[in-house]
Order: sequence, then C-alpha cells, then structure tokens
Amino acid sequence: MRFVPPSREMLAETLLAAGPSAETLCDGWECRHLAAHLVLREHHALAAGIAGGPLEKPMMRLLDKWADEARSIPGYQRLVERFAAGPGSFSPFAIGRVERAANLTEFFVHTEDIRRAHERWAPRVLDREYSERLWSALTRVSSLLYRGVDVGVILVRPDGKRHVAKKANTSVAITGEPSELLMHGSGRRDHALVTFEGTDDAVALLSDVSVSR
Repeated sequence: MRFVPPSREMLAETLLAAGPSAETLCDGWECRHLAAHLVLREHHALAAGIAGGPLEKPMMRLLDKWADEARSIPGYQRLVERFAAGPGSFSPFAIGRVERAANLTEFFVHTEDIRRAHERWAPRVLDREYSERLWSALTRVSSLLYRGVDVGVILVRPDGKRHVAKKANTSVAITGEPSELLMHGSGRRDHALVTFEGTDDAVALLSDVSVSR
C-alpha cells in the first residue's frame, strides 16, 4: 500500500504542473481528459464502461462533459483535487487490496503519459522496491497486454531476470527496466526505453500493441 498514495500524489502534481490543455500519450486526450478519466473510474458507476459494452458511450459522454468543464484553470484544479483526495468510501477502490492491484501501475503509466508527451524527458530514478512491485504487477498481466500480437514475448530485466509473457514458435526478447517494460506492454512503445532481440519481422509484429487507458 505504501507506494500507491505517493504515486497518486505524484500524478496529481504532474497533472497540475502540466495544465488542462497539455498533451498526453493517450490518443486524443489532453490532461483534462486524463484527469476526468481518473476521477470517473473511482467515483462513478459508469466507469464500468472502460471494459466496453453498453456503458461505454454514456461513460465517454460524461468524461467529455467533465473534461469540458475543466478547460478553465479553476475547473481543472477542482477535478485534480478530487482525484488527489482518493476514492469515496463506497468505491471498490477504497478497499486496500483493490486499490493496490488497480492503481499501482495505473498511476505510474499515466504519470509517464504526461511526462513523456513532450520531446525533452528523462526516466525517473525509482526506488528499488517500487521497481520490484511494478515488475510483479507487470508479470501478472503481461499475457493480457501482449495477447494481440502474433509473436512470442520474453520480458528481460538488465539483471538477467526474465518472464515469458507469451509463447510462440518465434519470439522477441524485450529488455529494459521494469518501468520501461511496463510502458511498452501498455502500448507506449515509442516512448519506452527498451531494446529488442529477434528477427526484424518478429519485432515488427510488436507494433500491434495498442495504447490502453
């Protein structure tokens, strides 16, 4: 639990520093849209639309409405402050284990979605235990992250530790720090500091990884 509250604080500070109209790595979203998404997923039943289905369109209408209201600096600040305050007492995210499972990687990736949307950025130096937690979270969901590619994927850390995310006759080894592997697995492939080992054709197949929100 110790890493989620400071990650929330870091994300809120990054949102405020960037401003409502700053670009993000999420296609078509400015920071105000990202802030609306973060609040909606913790405070509204329509957040179930994130998984698609009949609630997706009404969810997006509400998200766009909140994002439009956050065009002004005061409106944006209120939205970010609501996110920073955390989930309501009746939200599933108020349960510690749910928040840990759902928000550890969510907050890291979205912080980087803001930081890396501009030309000049540098990777953060992360606490070793925090990095290990990101690695653990990544390996649990890696098969889902790479389910849409037609090639095997092996995630490799600089210390040599590796994890098979997907098995296939032809595979690509992706090497990087856990945080960078997480960014690649989340679809931020052009903004992840990783290297590849495999045939050119196999590496090209990884371009099918899409950006998740």
